[in-house]
Amino acid sequence: MPKSKKRNNKGGGGGRQHRAVQPFSDEDASIETMSHCSSFSDSTSLADEAVEDVDEEASQEDYEYKLRGFIDSTLDKSAKIRLSALEGLKSAFSSKILFDFILERRVTLTDSIERCLKKGKSEEQCVAAQVASLLCIQLGSSIESEEVFKSLRPILKTILTDESVSVQTRRACATSLAVCCYIAADDIEDLHLTMTYLESVFTASYQKGDQTDCFHSAQTTILDISTLVAWTLLLTVCPPSLMKKIFEIHLTKLPSLLSCGDVNMRIAAGETMAVLFELARDICDDFEYEDMELLCGKLKGLATDGNKYRAKIDRKKQRSVFRDVLKTVEEGDFDPETITFGPECMYIDSWVKKRTYETFKELLASGIRFHLQHFYNAAVCKARTKARNKFRDKRADIGEYI
Repeated sequence: MPKSKKRNNKGGGGGRQHRAVQPFSDEDASIETMSHCSSFSDSTSLADEAVEDVDEEASQEDYEYKLRGFIDSTLDKSAKIRLSALEGLKSAFSSKILFDFILERRVTLTDSIERCLKKGKSEEQCVAAQVASLLCIQLGSSIESEEVFKSLRPILKTILTDESVSVQTRRACATSLAVCCYIAADDIEDLHLTMTYLESVFTASYQKGDQTDCFHSAQTTILDISTLVAWTLLLTVCPPSLMKKIFEIHLTKLPSLLSCGDVNMRIAAGETMAVLFELARDICDDFEYEDMELLCGKLKGLATDGNKYRAKIDRKKQRSVFRDVLKTVEEGDFDPETITFGPECMYIDSWVKKRTYETFKELLASGIRFHLQHFYNAAVCKARTKARNKFRDKRADIGEYI
């Protein structure tokens, strides 16, 4: 994965001009008075700004004090208090950038999340898994986030594959595994291993023999959808060597999910096929799919589905998605979207970007715009610094010849 990681530890020139001294007049006095008034006003303004800075600092201290209380409360004996603390951390981590605060408490937070995942009941485990994802988002692609991921992966995997655990909890752990791996994993083996955990769940829905539908309970199908979507996120960062193995195994089997009775499974499968075709063409210019005619026929049917036994809203949603999927599979095209956040905007011009954005939007909710703004500003700052350094280098080179 192409990600590097670091441990986080008006003036002017010109000659002097002389002028004749003029007698002091009433006009000069007026100007002098205005100057003093202006100076007084500036001092008042500076004082106000100083008070605001103090207030902001005090407010930040209060906020961090509250967060420390949440962290301490994740160890409370009461499940209700632990859940409330996790909800508080989830809200804070999704709505603010707290890198320095979190970095200092990374180990404590990781231990708390692991404890809640092991000892908590379903609702507590779900929120703990979400906090794990947000913790890695806050830390970014770094050694620290990789350590968090490697600490939590075993327990997240255990819960995901335990059929006695509630579906909601298993879904939350599937998403957390994928998001943490997407951000933190810097080793192809870690990526491959995490993907196999997710595959072990949703591939059970692949058709076998003459089977014409995936006969599973509604709850099982819901879990399969979540693991497939999580797996698709990791597809977007797979190196070509791993992608070739995935094409061989899944390109011929995934289309069977398009016949599933659940509209959300059909849509998830269709979007995954679009991502696979997009990636396959990026890797190999002359990529060809063996059963293209059969696949396109199935996609066209879903893009124009008018079966009355399906709910009207499901038919409308399905047709909209599969028109886009068909366009990608048949022609290699994607209709771009524009996401605005403040004065900036982000262009989504591929299924890869669409899958990534939708995953983080679901996790961060309303906080997605704030995080996008932060990452945009960081990118702009990085580009500006790079440009300045380049300019300084050029200036230094020029200086050698002066």
